[in-house]
Formats: sequence, structure tokens, C-alpha cells
Amino acid sequence: MLANLKLQDSGVPIYIQLREQIAAAVGRGDLKPGERLPTMREVSVALRIDLNTVQRAYGELAREGIITMVQGRGSFVADLPPVQRSAAADAAALAAVVAAQAQAMGVRLDDLAAALAALAHKQTGRVP
Repeated sequence: MLANLKLQDSGVPIYIQLREQIAAAVGRGDLKPGERLPTMREVSVALRIDLNTVQRAYGELAREGIITMVQGRGSFVADLPPVQRSAAADAAALAAVVAAQAQAMGVRLDDLAAALAALAHKQTGRVP
């Protein structure tokens, strides 16, 4: 799993990039229920990032029910699928990531919103 983790200098916080990549691997089935994740220290050393950053990502994954952390044993992919979030919650999470990327690129959020509205209009034919 460590070989598949890639961090980008995109303006998106590292813990979010890490959290999203692990969550995506679980969603794709690359990481199976009950599978042990690398230790936080292993991730920290392999990616050359602060241990607190990895702890934050793992902590959020645990709060979301994607992984479970067992004191003294490690972190594991949760046996049960996490509770499904609403479409609005998914949209809000994606919007936060895209907004961070846009700001890092110097794109104003109102310009981004206008571009998304135009794209939605083009795809759905509805006026935003």
C-alpha cells in the first residue's frame, strides 16, 4: 500500500491527500476488510512527513468508520462498511478539496463556482 501513496504539492493539506487515498483504496477494494494498514510511523518515514500528519489522517478515517485502530495492535480496514454519507455531505467534502486546489492555483472561488455552474448547465441543460 505504501508504494501507491503519492503526495502532491497542490495546496491540498497532506493529511487530506493521505486520508482520501486510503479511503479510495478501501472503496476500490484494494484494501480488504480486516487488512492491517502500515503503522503510522512507517507511513511517516516512507513519505517523509510528520507523524502528527499521519495520526490526523488515520484519526479521521477512524471517525468516519473506514478503519479501526486497536491500541498496541495497529490500524485495520473496518469489517463493516462505513455508514453511507449523504450526497450533500459527499459534495461538501469534494468542494473543500477542490476549493483548496483552486486557491493554491490562484483561481478565485467565485470564478470556480461560475465555471461549475456553466458545466452543470451544459451537462444537464438546466439553468443554474
